[in-house]
Amino acid sequence: MLQINNLQKRFGEKVALDIPEFTIEKGTLLGLVGNNGAGKTTLFRLILDLLKADSGNITSNGIDVSVSEEWKRYTAAFIDNRFLIEFLTPEEYFNFIGETYGLDKATVTERLKPFARFANNEIFGEKKYIRNFSAGNKQKIGIMSAMLVQSELLILDEPFNFLDPSSQIEIRDMLQKTNAERGTTILISSHNLNYTTDISTRLVLLEKGFIKKDMPNTAEAIAELNTYFVEQANSEIIND
Repeated sequence: MLQINNLQKRFGEKVALDIPEFTIEKGTLLGLVGNNGAGKTTLFRLILDLLKADSGNITSNGIDVSVSEEWKRYTAAFIDNRFLIEFLTPEEYFNFIGETYGLDKATVTERLKPFARFANNEIFGEKKYIRNFSAGNKQKIGIMSAMLVQSELLILDEPFNFLDPSSQIEIRDMLQKTNAERGTTILISSHNLNYTTDISTRLVLLEKGFIKKDMPNTAEAIAELNTYFVEQANSEIIND
């Protein structure tokens, strides 16, 4: 579904991303892990054409994302709060997103029903602007707006951020169900290794812009990742 070819991105002298070749097959639930500065968000922004690569390209179903916008028809994402329109209420925002994808208000309302427990009586019907919600509820609004589209490709950057433990479990289960039942290709990045390894079918470890490991989700892969992050933590302690 996604093909990366000789992709490079720099910020000044710093190499933010350098991926010679990488393929993500349709139906994959990919967990992207790595420490801060590894290049996770940069990669997602390049896939969504929010950044311009210095060289190379990304194709989505054969479409170069920097040349055509056709890929937007089947792609939904939430990266951070800048995706939100904070002077709208959640309902207004959901309907705006739905309209963007050709959904009427009735369809949007129907598709939001499975999120009732996730919203926890704190989002729907509150009659206040998104800017007045907590960080956790803004995160929920962004995730729901991306998932209600029921797109072929879903990209979420740090979806577990700002959420309480019950909501983290809820979104973990919803993502796994969406992938299993709809065959949605899902890309998530997260610092939460436990939830990421719980649901991903494939795990990719980024380190300073390079793919260090690319492996199916197995017990051995999880053990390898845990060892890596323990070693990284110990190295930081020694260097400090």
